Amino acid sequence: DQKLHPYNTYQEETAQTGKMASLSEDDFSCPVCHEIFKAPVLLSCSHSFCKECLQQFWRIKGTEECPVCRRRSSNNQPPLNLALQNLCESFLKERKERRSSGSGEICNLHGNKLELFCLEDKQPVCLVCRDSQQHDNHKFRPISEVVPSYKKLSNIRYELHTITHMIILQKSLTVPYAFKTLLRYFDVKH
Repeated sequence: DQKLHPYNTYQEETAQTGKMASLSEDDFSCPVCHEIFKAPVLLSCSHSFCKECLQQFWRIKGTEECPVCRRRSSNNQPPLNLALQNLCESFLKERKERRSSGSGEICNLHGNKLELFCLEDKQPVCLVCRDSQQHDNHKFRPISEVVPSYKKLSNIRYELHTITHMIILQKSLTVPYAFKTLLRYFDVKH
């Protein structure tokens, strides 16, 4: 069984539903910045990144390798991944339409409106999530009752995620750079 990547199932899914509801934001996120791809480029190893993220990674790292699998890139100007760029644009357009239509936040797992707040897991859930085994015997409140505190919590979580990502990126780039610098230092001394 060959596992299909979400991009490969896009046409079949949109033909059936007319929407990308079951694809989550993670499916369209750059592994470096964790944001929706901006001008995605495709490496020969089949990994995609925002063009700017990849160029910045290569500048800091000092070598042209894939940030995910570390395979060396043979092309210092990788081609744009136009299919992925079109999918990202469609995803963003659909998300904007859902939000402007007043449908509120959407569940990443099921594509449904987040209507409830799970008090045990401290997260918003849709009705399908509520009925799932993961939330058995949990207590819920309508999301409207907890929106002010939830929004504050969401902002804090986002900031924490951003800071954590920056620390991880900094560590992943600093250690190899320091190691290379030390190697060069010892080569010069000896």
